[in-house]
Amino acid sequence: MKVPSEYEIILPLKSGSKGRDVRIAQEWLCLHDCHIPIDGYFAPATEAAVRKFQTKIRLPASGIIDELTFRALIAPITRACRQLDTTAEMFSQRVVAAARQHLKEHPREIGGQHFGPWVRLYTRGKEGSHAEWSSGFVSTLILQAQEGLKNVPNAIQGSLSCTGLAQQAQSLDMFVTERLVADGIVKHSDLGPGTVFLQRSSESHTEWMHTGIVVVFHPEFMETIEGNSQYEEGSEGYEVCRMLRGYKNIDFIKL
Repeated sequence: MKVPSEYEIILPLKSGSKGRDVRIAQEWLCLHDCHIPIDGYFAPATEAAVRKFQTKIRLPASGIIDELTFRALIAPITRACRQLDTTAEMFSQRVVAAARQHLKEHPREIGGQHFGPWVRLYTRGKEGSHAEWSSGFVSTLILQAQEGLKNVPNAIQGSLSCTGLAQQAQSLDMFVTERLVADGIVKHSDLGPGTVFLQRSSESHTEWMHTGIVVVFHPEFMETIEGNSQYEEGSEGYEVCRMLRGYKNIDFIKL
């Protein structure tokens, strides 16, 4: 999986630099806990944050973002996008491996709700109020899991909409409703790790509001890896995390 083209930037970045490239670097400085305003201006605060980051990773503290410093800044997304560290050939197992590979790098928003480089990765460059990115996260994992396979399965192609994912699965006869599971017609063991869960809207049976990957099924709950979620209470999340969820209002896509 290729690292996004937004990282093909002009270096070095230093005092007086400004624009999109500086803003990208500032986002990553914040993601590395060197917090500064994300404003696209390489002012003294940004220079100090660069020195702090360079000292942290044992590079010369020049305050200038050269090639070595920039590659260190974006190393988490580079590692997440690299070839999967698994020998598994089953597609569902590869999806789980991709989910774990991303989870390890702690993807999260920065610079505002639904903003930042991780959001743009999962939404193909989009961010902001309409970039609710849980479906983009799942779609990215599915596409990454296909890479390197000799026989790519007839899997869903992905969507930036949870409802879009559900509709694709329905058209491919990969959709498993909550009722089929509750009635015992389909068992959790038939689904297995790597299954996509879809949380239905409480107001509609034909719209879905959140999604993620199931890594373990238990009789009364499941363990998941999901994006645009959070551990704290609330309906709006900001990171990729591992969760425990019950089965109420949950449908599935069997990959």
